[in-house]
Formats: sequence, C-alpha cells, structure tokens
Amino acid sequence: MRRRELLLMGPAALLSLGAKRYQTSPLSVEGYIFQQYAAGQHKELADVLDEIFPMARNAGFRNIELNQGFLTPELRSRVLEHVHANGLRMPSVYVGGPMHQRSLAERTISQALEIADLCKPSGCRAVINNPDPKPHDVPKTDAQLAVQVKMLDLMGRELAKRGFQFWTHAHAPQMADNAREWRYNLRHTDPQYVWVCLDIDWVYQGGQDPMELLREAGRRVASLHLRNSHNKLWLESFSTGDIDYSQIASYVRKLNLEPLLVVELAYRKQTVITRPLEEDLRLSRIYAERVFGLHS
Repeated sequence: MRRRELLLMGPAALLSLGAKRYQTSPLSVEGYIFQQYAAGQHKELADVLDEIFPMARNAGFRNIELNQGFLTPELRSRVLEHVHANGLRMPSVYVGGPMHQRSLAERTISQALEIADLCKPSGCRAVINNPDPKPHDVPKTDAQLAVQVKMLDLMGRELAKRGFQFWTHAHAPQMADNAREWRYNLRHTDPQYVWVCLDIDWVYQGGQDPMELLREAGRRVASLHLRNSHNKLWLESFSTGDIDYSQIASYVRKLNLEPLLVVELAYRKQTVITRPLEEDLRLSRIYAERVFGLHS
C-alpha cells in the first residue's frame, strides 16, 4: 500500500490494518473454559497449566485469548512460557473492570496497559474490556454512563499510543432495557479508538437479536465471541443451536469484515458433558471453520 493511501486511512483504519497483519489465523479460543475445567476438578488454575495449553494446541487452535486471572503476578511467567512452548499466539487479552466511576476506571486502565505490554511479545495487539455492572445488575445512571464512555475513550487512546486496539465487550446486564448500556457505549464512544467485541451468545441470552446488534456495530466489529445453546442452555461444544451462525457469517462476508473469531465455551450446571474437553474444543474449531469458511 502506498504511503499516501496509508495517510488517508486515519488512525482507526491503520490499527485495523495492523490487526489483520498479526493474525496468523482468524480463529482463537477463549481461556475461560479452562478456569471452569480447573474448578470442576476442585483444583487451582495453577495446577492445570501443564494440561490446558497442550489441550488448546492439540485441538487445532493456534491462538488463545486469556484474561487477567491467568496473568496475576504469581502465574504470569508460567502462563506466558506455556503460551510460547505450545506454539500459541495471543492476539487479544481480556481485562475486565469497572469503568463508570473515574477512580475505579483509572485503576482498570492502568491494569489493562500493564497486561497489554506484558502480552505484546506473545503477539497481543488488542485489549478487551467488559465494563463491570453495578452490584445486583442495578442499571447505571445517565451520569455514570457519561463517565463510562469518557473512560472507554481514554483507554482506547492510551492503548492506541502503544500500538493496541481497544475492544468493548458486553454480557447480559448490558442488554437490559433494549440494550440501553450497550447502545449508549456504541453511540457515545470514538470509533477511532473504541471497537466492538460482540459476544453473540450473551446478546441472545440478554434478550436481544444478535443480527440487529451486529448490523448496528457494523464495521466497528473487531471480534466475535462464539458459543451456542439449546433453549438458552449452553452446549458442550460450539455447534448448531438456538443461534443461526450461518446468518452471522454471511453478514461478516457481506461487509468484508475480518474479525478475530473466538470460540468461548462455557458450561452451566445443567450442561450435559459427554466428551473430554479437548475433543469438545476440536469439534468447536471444526464447526467454526465450516460455518465461517475458514481453512485449518
């Protein structure tokens, strides 16, 4: 691409171009299921590190998305060694935390910047934040949402200075009242610095239409979290279910989007488990590749 074309693209497009370059594969696996795996065996996360990273690799994934629970001062060196030893890359990292109160948001931003720098040698180029809900999912006031979007913009600008994209994520609480919080964040943040990680299942679990929110976010979509359910009960692997992912994939192709696709398994108590986790991950990868037209 010519220098003049690059200059005309602007900072957001440049970061998007950078995101495409670092992805050796557009498919990743979310580490949350490994935290559930440890809990299900009544073990600490530290006790299963030797198992879970080879599990991800053997299931055919080349990328992994971790959260700050993997990157505590006690675990981070071991975790990053395992990421490297298993030939994995970490295109994105998840750093949750409150954003609707300035002092708490500043703490969240500080942690996000620290973790981003820590993960950069592992290929990390994006940080995800899901603004914490208030206790008992009490709706945030208009004033609190106004603070939140200012702090989201600030996080996006600070990360951009360091060469990272910033992606916002949402769970069911942000879908309440016709996705009031999600839509406020989308409409009042700077698209140059704040991108969208759309968790398709949480949109559905929260009572909203995933296709409607995908269309609203449009070209700001940098990543999709993938999971499915039957009658809203999470399935043991990513497969056919309540959500028609062929529609999602069709829209992604229509807009020529290149989001990072992150398989995020999660189990409820009632989820029926019939296979080892590694096999469920492998089958999830195969299904994602088929639906989104990817090659192994």
